[in-house]
Amino acid sequence: MSQTGTKNLIKISIFGALAFVVMLIEFPLGIFPDFLKLDFSDSIALIISFALGPLPGVAVELLKNLLHLFVTKTAGIGELANFTVGSCFVFVAGYIYSRNKTKKGAILSLIISTVVFSIWAGILNYFVFLPLYEKVLKFPITEIVKLAAKFNSLITDKFTLILFSIIPFNLIKGTIISIITFALYKRLSKIVKR
Repeated sequence: MSQTGTKNLIKISIFGALAFVVMLIEFPLGIFPDFLKLDFSDSIALIISFALGPLPGVAVELLKNLLHLFVTKTAGIGELANFTVGSCFVFVAGYIYSRNKTKKGAILSLIISTVVFSIWAGILNYFVFLPLYEKVLKFPITEIVKLAAKFNSLITDKFTLILFSIIPFNLIKGTIISIITFALYKRLSKIVKR
């Protein structure tokens, strides 16, 4: 392995571990059901994606979720969801930014990736993760719908759960993470690229 490859592996390991620690600090937003919680760990993966490229950002997502398996309460389903959705966010943003490394390019990449990953989260939850929660954890989708309906009366079934809870939550999460990343990237990129 080259010296650059070794340095990048070390950086991914350090920032993956940091992202795991940050992932432990999560909280509900109060306007969505409590099972939808916000943490800021994706901002660390985004910074790596901007500084080193989209694949190192995805590697940070993978490492933080592998570490989180040691403290999971979701039989790994939550970590799989976090990895697949977070990787989409980080990869799309990092790829677009790598083509246009300007302030405008960063803003555009964050907007596009927020929209793409929010839709991707909706699709995956509808077809994969909600059914997995029901099958593996014996938590019926109807109960999840009831929990969400307490926050939004428009939620009446799995489809409206996705439309009025999962996608809006991820749009808000993506916007917050994007703002944090945009504010911190220039300051931290010098450390990452060293």
